[in-house]
Amino acid sequence: MKTYTKFKEYIWLVNTIHKAGRITFAEINDRWLETEMSEGIPLARATFNRHKDAIEDIFGLYIDCDRQNGYKYYIGNDYVLREDTVQNWMLSTLSVSNVISEGLSLQDRILLETASSGGEYLSLVIEAMKKSVRVKVSYQRYGADEPKLLDFEPYCIKLFNKRWYILAHFHRDATADRDVDDYFGMFAFDRIKSLELTDVKFQIAPDFDAAEYFSENYGVLVHDGTLMERIVIRAYGKERYYLRDLPIHNSQQEIEEGDDYSDFELKLRPTYDFICHLVGLGSSVQVLSPDWLADEVRDMHIDAAMMYGISPYKKKRE
Repeated sequence: MKTYTKFKEYIWLVNTIHKAGRITFAEINDRWLETEMSEGIPLARATFNRHKDAIEDIFGLYIDCDRQNGYKYYIGNDYVLREDTVQNWMLSTLSVSNVISEGLSLQDRILLETASSGGEYLSLVIEAMKKSVRVKVSYQRYGADEPKLLDFEPYCIKLFNKRWYILAHFHRDATADRDVDDYFGMFAFDRIKSLELTDVKFQIAPDFDAAEYFSENYGVLVHDGTLMERIVIRAYGKERYYLRDLPIHNSQQEIEEGDDYSDFELKLRPTYDFICHLVGLGSSVQVLSPDWLADEVRDMHIDAAMMYGISPYKKKRE
């Protein structure tokens, strides 16, 4: 069997069990026979067991069997499919890929978004992370005349707003002349000019948790001194439905609903990228608290209006 065909079967099996919650092998087989992949041939128990093992190896998802309640299969760690994890992203991406591959005749009518450039370094960084070795990077920030040479420990990778980022850990032991250096930095892949692995090994901090590191932030601006706050925003009209379906942050909760609005509470660090996101929502969202954040968003709206010669204190002419 071709690798591509196997992947399609793995993804189908995960999706089938995940959607069902708990399902018997007989029920899986019934649904299998309804697919074109089966070609009318039942799924053999041995094939099913091999698929289970492969799914755990490739996706890190393990399929358990509840022998106490009718021998029903379920995803033993399905919580990862409800979070921003590699398993969830990989499964979603491959599932969409499967659907699109079956409709190549419609390729001109299926429009996708791609991540920015720099993806060619992705495999190198992952290799460095697996080997636990430092990397040397030539990096040119926006506005800089020349690239800067960096040497750091690659701690994790994050995809945000169609850009790949690497969380870099810089560490230098103390000497007689200087104190210890120990800090993190975020770097966009599309600003990397060159990257190579070194032979210098490092050991990731045993208590480091990538998801926890970013949990109090909206995007990739972290540890800039911004304190975590309780934020309440009001979404008007259709925007309230969008926010229900696509929360801004995992802390978001709807706390009140009116005739044409809903109030949402978020607990995060309101960094610049978060503020820009609120401004981008325009008049469909209003910041209710804290006051300083409402003032900041208002002032940015005023500055934008004045760029177009519109006084924010006068009604625009009809």
